[in-house]
Amino acid sequence: MTQVATLQSFIGGRWIGHEAALPLRGALNNALIYHTHAEQIDFDEAVTYARKTGVPALMKMDFQQRAARLKALALYLLGRKEELYAISHLTGATRADSWVDIEGGTGTLFAYASMGSRELPSSNVLHEGPAMSLGKSGGFAGTHILVPRGGLAVHINAFNFPIWGLLEKFAPSFLAAMPCIGKPATATSYLTEALVRMMHESGLLPEGALQLVIGSTGDLLDRVNGADVVTFTGSADTAAKLRAHRNLIANSVPFTAEADSLNCAILAPDVTPDDAEFDLFVKEVAREMTGKAGQKCTAIRRILVPENLVDAVGTRLRERLAKVSVGDPSVEGVRMGALASKDQQRDVAERVALLAQGNEVLFGERDGFSPIGEGVGEGAFHAPTLLLCRDGMRNDAVHDVEAFGPVSTIISYDGIEQAMALAARGRGSLVSTLVTRDPATAAYAVPMAAASHGRVLILDREASVDSTGHGSPLPQLKHGGPGRAGGGEELGGIRAVRHFLQRAAVQGSPTMLAAVTGEYVRGAKVQESEQHPFRKYFEDLTMGDSLLTHRRTVSEADIVNFGGVSGDYFYMHFDEIAAKDTQFGKRIAHGYFVLSAAAGLFVSPAPGPVLANYGLDNLRFITPVAIGDTIRARLTCKRKVDRNRTDDKGIGQGVVAWDVQVTNQNDELVASYDILTLVMKRH
Repeated sequence: MTQVATLQSFIGGRWIGHEAALPLRGALNNALIYHTHAEQIDFDEAVTYARKTGVPALMKMDFQQRAARLKALALYLLGRKEELYAISHLTGATRADSWVDIEGGTGTLFAYASMGSRELPSSNVLHEGPAMSLGKSGGFAGTHILVPRGGLAVHINAFNFPIWGLLEKFAPSFLAAMPCIGKPATATSYLTEALVRMMHESGLLPEGALQLVIGSTGDLLDRVNGADVVTFTGSADTAAKLRAHRNLIANSVPFTAEADSLNCAILAPDVTPDDAEFDLFVKEVAREMTGKAGQKCTAIRRILVPENLVDAVGTRLRERLAKVSVGDPSVEGVRMGALASKDQQRDVAERVALLAQGNEVLFGERDGFSPIGEGVGEGAFHAPTLLLCRDGMRNDAVHDVEAFGPVSTIISYDGIEQAMALAARGRGSLVSTLVTRDPATAAYAVPMAAASHGRVLILDREASVDSTGHGSPLPQLKHGGPGRAGGGEELGGIRAVRHFLQRAAVQGSPTMLAAVTGEYVRGAKVQESEQHPFRKYFEDLTMGDSLLTHRRTVSEADIVNFGGVSGDYFYMHFDEIAAKDTQFGKRIAHGYFVLSAAAGLFVSPAPGPVLANYGLDNLRFITPVAIGDTIRARLTCKRKVDRNRTDDKGIGQGVVAWDVQVTNQNDELVASYDILTLVMKRH
């Protein structure tokens, strides 16, 4: 007889747990597959280890280095993904379900590694500018900075995505230099344990960066303080209890919740059964009902349909659901697996019974439900179930009761205004989908939907080509929702990293602000030397290195020649009579000529460390330049970002942002911008 393994927690840099405790059973046949461990976790040790070991280890790295480490970790996990797929099968997930969890998780690591390398500095201070003058003489200014909090992040996750659920929280908190204590839902914690073992075995995580709790959180939340952060994904009821935790309130511990919600899909009145959008709507609803066996916090629970199309939608959905084969995903042709556990199966059945009161069951267990595979009779399977509510304004259950499985309810509406009112009855949801052909309908409905939903998908035939679908949170966009959905935010690009950082206002002289932020602030002291800044290698450049160029007087020939080269014959540059009637009262030079002329003033033309122009940011034309005006430019090293990369020849590169100020003969600012360059390293 094969011995059943006991899961272990990873606390204080070691794996603990040998004595078996709670049995965990596979979703497909209810077979015993693991035990949790009986040993009690010393949460004082876990918290102390995170603070005294994890924080210093992460702070030895900067944002860029941590981003590079995330990328390496993603590549490592991707190389071992098949091991995770094999374990994920035990949760009842199909290959497609597991893909969302496993490769969606590693994809989130890749996304944050990429965003971090593009948008974060080579330091542990993120300048949230611009700096602003606070005095008349320019000697006193203020700005905002974001810095690591010096605490730890406790991530409490749901059972439905054991891998993605941890990684989508780990990635931004790791970038923010916060060591993590992950607590997965017990039912599928064996998959998270396998993931954390891989992450530890990779050797890529600094000591103390990640700990794992199998089982109860014990007194963990009693030990966090105001420097820490707690995040939660799961039921709205549990989120409410955690939010009211005495210690979290007493110490003002930031708490973010992403809770299950009654998300909706709305078929707009302009769509007919003959439109491609009608088929898109039916397909999207069916996919959301059966994907992950409906166990997604973003799944469509309410299907809002015009009264005259209820029967047509019901018929199409029944036809599509009847073709879905349910059973063991290892059997060819199976498209929907099991719920995560027998407890979950019982819970869904109870909630379906509540929803069925006063409503019609259009499709369900009675319609030939028979899971496929060996031993599935003992598994946690539930039939795809479609209900119909013909009076959603009076039936509260469809807006209050969520069956966290392959269950959804069609709700009829009369007019788009009523549809939006019904959508809002969910009291805050993660996502809604509006299927429409009409831009005017979208313009009218989306702002109303956005008031009670964290994300709105507008689906039509054009978007369908690339759409990732209703239920797919993306790293670049916010994931979360108001009200019942938890009121929190996750993901959303670098916004998520900022959630784990501490924001502070800083006041002082421009020179002092530049020293603190690591960015040149206008008005700060600069360093000028005989060596042109473009002749310096990346390592030799210092923030504040500056060049004040010689002057150039703009002539009519300059304007005529630039017009000929660019093809820009706008009247302000060429029509003296028309120009006199404008606010400028005369012809002026092209703005892009001013940029080109400024580049000619500050560029060092010989081959050297500066390899290429990488981009242009924050361009503003301030004062017009007329014929006869004389301009000059000041070029100042504003910011350096070490991308930790090399070219094909093994030569390192970094990105340098240069502050450019173009002034006229009266020292008036005529153009202002940042230019980005790739700069070679010495080695």
